[in-house]
Amino acid sequence: MSLEYALMNDTSWQSQTDWQTPDTPFMSFAFWQALAETGAIGERAGWLPIFILVHRVNDDTKDAALQPVAVMPVFIKGHHRGEFVFDHSWAEAYARYGLDYYPRLVTSVPYTPITGQRLWLAKGERLNEEIIKTAIAGVDDIAQQVGASSWHGLFVTPNLASIATTSMPTEIDIERALAAQERGVESAPIAMPIFERQGCQFLWQNKDLLNDSQPFADFDAFLMTLKAKKRKTIRAERRKVAEQGIICQRKCGDAISDADWKAFYHCYVMTYAVRGQQPYLTLDFFMALAASMSEHIMLAQALDASGEIIASSLFLYDTPNSGSVDNSATLYGRYWGALGEYDSLHFELCYYQGIEFAIEQGLASFDPGTQGEHKLVRGFIPTTTHSLHRIYDPRFVPAIGDFCARDRMHMAQYRKQAHEALPFNADNMPAFDTLH
Repeated sequence: MSLEYALMNDTSWQSQTDWQTPDTPFMSFAFWQALAETGAIGERAGWLPIFILVHRVNDDTKDAALQPVAVMPVFIKGHHRGEFVFDHSWAEAYARYGLDYYPRLVTSVPYTPITGQRLWLAKGERLNEEIIKTAIAGVDDIAQQVGASSWHGLFVTPNLASIATTSMPTEIDIERALAAQERGVESAPIAMPIFERQGCQFLWQNKDLLNDSQPFADFDAFLMTLKAKKRKTIRAERRKVAEQGIICQRKCGDAISDADWKAFYHCYVMTYAVRGQQPYLTLDFFMALAASMSEHIMLAQALDASGEIIASSLFLYDTPNSGSVDNSATLYGRYWGALGEYDSLHFELCYYQGIEFAIEQGLASFDPGTQGEHKLVRGFIPTTTHSLHRIYDPRFVPAIGDFCARDRMHMAQYRKQAHEALPFNADNMPAFDTLH
């Protein structure tokens, strides 16, 4: 049997087979339904979705009934908002030559810089080169139909990045094909390579290297892995919050009331208002998450002396397996806001409350979100992120390929320097080669 693809504008494919549980809550059907039903994705939002359905075909009978194997989402976009991997300089290069970089195609979880799978897989299937090549053929089809300049797969898993980049032509192949064209030699249509870019995020690991890499017993056990000066700093920050008369608490799932959600959203909006911006997501979106995936939600709140909520931080998390720490279960810090400026409160509500919760729930790691070297000095480890990029104008391929190669080298140096600045004492310093 061979694989083919079909392009779909709706999600009717979801009912055509049984699908594997995704690796993060952000690829759950419930999360995507909330995005769609509240207008976070769609034509008005500038995130127009098309779904590439990879299906198996019986070569002997050409049975018309589709046998779904995988689905990859692709968005047609005329902007870069909500992506967290930046290619504005490429758009500027196109403009200098009088060319339009838009529309462009993006495969990602909108507004979510979290590494994870970018295809839904049918039960019994495993991601492989054939599936990826078929999905990319679908991407190329969409690009040709809409005149897209490029495709970008954001925050993909290392496995997907490895398969995609090694199964496609290289920039050397492109240069040879271009040279042949210039000499007037006829050749097959040029197939574009897929370039990889790498980034750096900071993740906390629930692993005590002095105790056979067992999970931490509590927050103090984690602190004991840090150098004395860093321990003192964190304890001082937590005291500062208490000295302001602020009490922090955590709520999960159905314990989060409608009033809590409204208070959270008021705080969330303030994060954008101070920059003169409108938030990407609506209160209805968060209420939809509460209704459909409450088992994955934790809300940390800060209350002043009068009991009023003055700040909130929203987390999603994987449901861990029973027993010992799940090797893959992760806490994800996603949305935060405060009604004013409070000393050290951001660190408490977004980091320390998350670490305590991850320890209590037996979660293996904590991803607090993109950017921020201030995470590094609080015990969050520099970790590689991966994105994929396909440029359809062969004249730009060599330059962008060179850019990506130099960018990877720069990021590797940055991660090494960041690793050397970690605050752990010598016995708890993770090995650098485990971060790739």
